[in-house]
Amino acid sequence: MQTGSAHAPHQHDSTLRRVSWAAARQATFHCLTGCAIGEVLGMIIGTSLGWHDAATVALAVALAFLFGYALTMRGVLRAGLPFRAAVRVALAADTVSIAVMELVDNAVMLTVPGAMEAGIGGVVFWASLAGALAVAFVVTLPINRALMSRGKGHAVVHALH
Repeated sequence: MQTGSAHAPHQHDSTLRRVSWAAARQATFHCLTGCAIGEVLGMIIGTSLGWHDAATVALAVALAFLFGYALTMRGVLRAGLPFRAAVRVALAADTVSIAVMELVDNAVMLTVPGAMEAGIGGVVFWASLAGALAVAFVVTLPINRALMSRGKGHAVVHALH
């Protein structure tokens, strides 16, 4: 029988790592940046063109994934990884985080009365979008921390730095 903490400094437990909230917050902000660029761009395009809510959300989600992955790939390509490896790292690092963030922020946008119909000149549109992204950040933060503590998610990217 082993005594002492399972996370003592001399032990190497690869299944669970201590991850600070600050590190998780940084990773979540990184994810939020890519998501926000794509989300805002998609919402602006779809809303400006008068698209149906479903088409606007689909475009916003697709662009959020594109920009989220692109931001991660930029960093890992700079670290010297070849393109295919960078794609694999971006997929491993960001997929869950972006998916949760997009699910939450689009759910908020769709439930705020008049947010999607307000148009890009409306305060309701921008306030709802900002609020939706803030809620998505809060929901995604503990998920990213849990993933990172298991060596997944953004921990994959941090291992390259």
